[in-house]
Amino acid sequence: MTPGLLEDQLDSKSLGLYAALHREFYGIWRALSTVEDSEARSLNLPEDWQLPPVPDELRGRTVELVVTAGDDATLREGLVLNVDAVMLDFDDTFSPTRAGVLRAYAHLRDLSHLEGTPLMLRPRPHYLPEFSFRFTGETVIASLLDLSVFLAHHRHRSPLYLYLPKLERPAEARFWNQVLRRAEELLSLPSGTVRPCLQIETWSGAQLAEEMLFELRERAYGLNAGRWDYVFSLVKHLGQEAGPVLPERARLGMDQPCMQAYARLLPSVCVRRGGRAVGGSAALAPDPQDPQAALSAVTQDKRREVAYGYQAAWAGLPSLIPAVREAFSREPPQARGAQGAGPEELSAFPPVTSVPLAAVREALGIALDYFAAWHAGLGVIVREGRIEDTATAELARAQLWQWVHHRVRLTEGGTLSPQRYRELREEHAQEKSFAGELLDTLVLADTCADYFPLVAARLRGWEI
Repeated sequence: MTPGLLEDQLDSKSLGLYAALHREFYGIWRALSTVEDSEARSLNLPEDWQLPPVPDELRGRTVELVVTAGDDATLREGLVLNVDAVMLDFDDTFSPTRAGVLRAYAHLRDLSHLEGTPLMLRPRPHYLPEFSFRFTGETVIASLLDLSVFLAHHRHRSPLYLYLPKLERPAEARFWNQVLRRAEELLSLPSGTVRPCLQIETWSGAQLAEEMLFELRERAYGLNAGRWDYVFSLVKHLGQEAGPVLPERARLGMDQPCMQAYARLLPSVCVRRGGRAVGGSAALAPDPQDPQAALSAVTQDKRREVAYGYQAAWAGLPSLIPAVREAFSREPPQARGAQGAGPEELSAFPPVTSVPLAAVREALGIALDYFAAWHAGLGVIVREGRIEDTATAELARAQLWQWVHHRVRLTEGGTLSPQRYRELREEHAQEKSFAGELLDTLVLADTCADYFPLVAARLRGWEI
């Protein structure tokens, strides 16, 4: 795919803001990947800092609907159900095809007249370039492009809400603070108009949550949990090491002490710093013929978050809004004291020496089905009663990589060698299909790739 010129596709207001941000921050953005983790560890935070007050209009709002950018039907359904806020998602539920990006931007502009319900933007992660367009011969920064369209057409809102995904270290939070401050200046907005919530969904991010929040202390209002992205990040960072491997996804629930430590960490930071803790997505898809089992499971999951001190949570489908709201209506979130968690506690997953063949097949199915959908322009799918998105696909392929890399023993006998993996993958998809080629590249690599969209882009010869 040959990238087009951004100047030919973007409206003048959005282009003007993006051009100014690109000129000022392109070099800083390119250098982010070179920042060493040791730099983050050297930060010494003061003891007495606090975040600005949580915006009044968010207090008491407990259910935020995740809406794939450009999906007007889901957004309207959520509004009919009186959802408390709408999060327009360019990240985990979005496929960044050229047509999808342009459609989402047109929808974002159309929503500028929507009143009443707070709109929140989750731009693409900071690491991701825009594959379809170039600007003055240079790579377009996808996250800043999404941000520019949102701010240019919704500048009349105050506050303007963002979720910042995939943060791993303070340098990235500092980059965002500089960008948002400059965007406010360019749009003549009062300082602090743009209010972000930081997503703590990476292994390093969980260890540095307070440090990253400190970098955005002038404007941030809270922290958000993303469990499957977090587990994926853990596999990616620790899976190379010799030793027991992580079990299948079904055994990585919130009943595990390590996941409870992660879940408790975010509210404890928010209590210390005056922020709002937002729980993750309720991602079960109710069976239309018998929805109660899924709805009850969602309510139970969210009640656990209420007990930990979360003030709100996401719903992955409009049909889940009542179940999430029910969990938060029973009792008000309780503020918790400091409950820090160290690396050992956060990473103490139940080790296994073998995995069942059914779990391998399930991971294969999730990854292949999602990759095929993503390549076709669909960023979220419902599969066997669950919502699958980029986060769950990343986890599936990372677990396959770890199991193959360590030649994990199969419960039924034998090991998951590269050859055995290929045989199982061929039951689902041919090697020459996009999904099969992408999964083979990811699973059979010597190291676990950072993020699959970058690998997919290289396979297709896209400029990044």
